[in-house]
Amino acid sequence: MEQGPRAEVNLQKESAVLVAVHLDGEYLDPVDPLAELRALADTAGVRVVATVEQARRQPEGRSYIGKGKLEELVRVVGETGAKVVIFDNELAPNQIQVLEKATSCKVLDRSELILDIFANRATTREASLQVEIAQLEYVAPRLRAMWSHLGQVTGGAPVGVGTRGPGEQQIEIDRRIVKRRLTTLKRELEDVLARRAREVAARRAEHFTACLVGYTNAGKSSIFNAVTAGGAFANDQLFATLMTRVERWDLGEGDTVLLGDTVGFIRNLPHHLVASFRATLEDAIHAHVLLVTIDASDVNSHQHLKTVMEVLDEIGATTQPRMLVLNKVDRLDQARRAELLPALREAGRVCQGTFVVSASSGEGLAQLAAAVKVMREGDVREVEVWLPTTQGKALDFLERRATVLDRNWMDDGVRITLKVGRGQLEQLLAGGVPLLINGTRGKEGLDLAFGSGGANNTPARSAPPHQRLHPK
Repeated sequence: MEQGPRAEVNLQKESAVLVAVHLDGEYLDPVDPLAELRALADTAGVRVVATVEQARRQPEGRSYIGKGKLEELVRVVGETGAKVVIFDNELAPNQIQVLEKATSCKVLDRSELILDIFANRATTREASLQVEIAQLEYVAPRLRAMWSHLGQVTGGAPVGVGTRGPGEQQIEIDRRIVKRRLTTLKRELEDVLARRAREVAARRAEHFTACLVGYTNAGKSSIFNAVTAGGAFANDQLFATLMTRVERWDLGEGDTVLLGDTVGFIRNLPHHLVASFRATLEDAIHAHVLLVTIDASDVNSHQHLKTVMEVLDEIGATTQPRMLVLNKVDRLDQARRAELLPALREAGRVCQGTFVVSASSGEGLAQLAAAVKVMREGDVREVEVWLPTTQGKALDFLERRATVLDRNWMDDGVRITLKVGRGQLEQLLAGGVPLLINGTRGKEGLDLAFGSGGANNTPARSAPPHQRLHPK
């Protein structure tokens, strides 16, 4: 098999030309249309030596860019000695083939660049599985046109952007080999998914869980480190975090929640990657509340917020409340705050509250903690709860988290009158504690006491005395 241009380069030392075709109707960064692609290239370890841009109504079928612009790209590659061309668009296999033949160097599209970054950052078996699945699913429909694109590896794995990940698994692969490999990987990932789902469900049953979600480099890990024991890798770089990290967050007065720090989202994230990384995002999907984190100082903050909301909907994180967290406000002067923040609040109006914070200075973090505390407790009301004497752990939980007004011990249980939040009783019920609430069992008693719709409902009456369930 013919050796392609991508088989001979060392990515960490490669020079690259960035190309963006701005199509009608697509979002365009008003300050620097190539800023995000440049940041991705930097994260991948390449050195940008030139850029080429073109505005078109639609892509050119054969080479994506027009004939004249292709001639310009060939000239720029020749003048700069670039070893790789990176497009901010998704290319078809035949387009990659035409472009590589014309430029005599490796050509990547945006999806393959992002996949390469994830492959380079994957440090756990779970992440490695997800990356390899995503890469193989990306390659599978492109096999016929990508023999020279993949290259033949002799004497070791290839190096450079777009070549990391499965590595030797792609030596002279064909569709049958890819299909067999994908089946094996997906079976292994299913085991990981099942185990992780059990872990997340167990955490959710025993603890109130919050999750930081947002655009990549929005400062989620910095907030995480500021309010917990920390340990998350925080860096001014795209995709600094690839795996969810969970730590205890002290909200004050003895109340704690579990806070998760997740992988950042990005515009035009490859669908294969979104699908494969559902295990990583399991904590976000099942969290009690999502803290949607946006870099308020970024000129593209509105577009970032739109992207985050779309990705959350795509992965199915739609059932829990969302809070909007505007981070890095220490970088804004008062005039910019007055101009920008109201517009972002309006853009995030579906969220239950907007919080202006700075992870570096600590501004607003106490207010955020207080809001999560209120969310955790839910609607607080005075109720009567009965517990069997065997539920000492649940009794201790209520005495620490609620205001006990009266306590009566009986032969087989204890009856407590207390002011307690709906969320705290829901947490006990989710853990299988056999509660009677105002004399009525379980979820039915909870809905009678608090209203079936939650905190905003008017109080529902308790069941009449003759209809109440009492322990025998």
